Amino acid sequence: MSEIKVRYSDEDLAAFKVLVLEKIASAEVDLEMLESSYKNNSDNGTDDTSPTFKSFDEGADTMSKEANVQLAIRQEKFIRDLKNALLRIENKTYGVCRVLGKLIQKERLKLVPHATLSIEAKRKQ
Repeated sequence: MSEIKVRYSDEDLAAFKVLVLEKIASAEVDLEMLESSYKNNSDNGTDDTSPTFKSFDEGADTMSKEANVQLAIRQEKFIRDLKNALLRIENKTYGVCRVLGKLIQKERLKLVPHATLSIEAKRKQ
């Protein structure tokens, strides 16, 4: 008895590949903006040398930088997940729930292109 593989058609996979590549490009632009916001502070704090409210500003700057670092880390993970989705597209395993082995709904994949679980499997977690 031969095992029937559940998978999306090559046409569907090609369409998903375009979507994933667009998401990666967009996410990389966002990541660059986040990184530049905490790496390249060009004024080096010399724009205002008066001590008034300086400590409040520095605290806010530090909190903002830390928040941007956290966002950048999440963005890097998102990009990694999208690149893994590209590998699954190449392997023709994209869109198959890793728990139930069923196809993940196209609507879900359009919204969450790096999804590896169907809604049904996600709810069981």
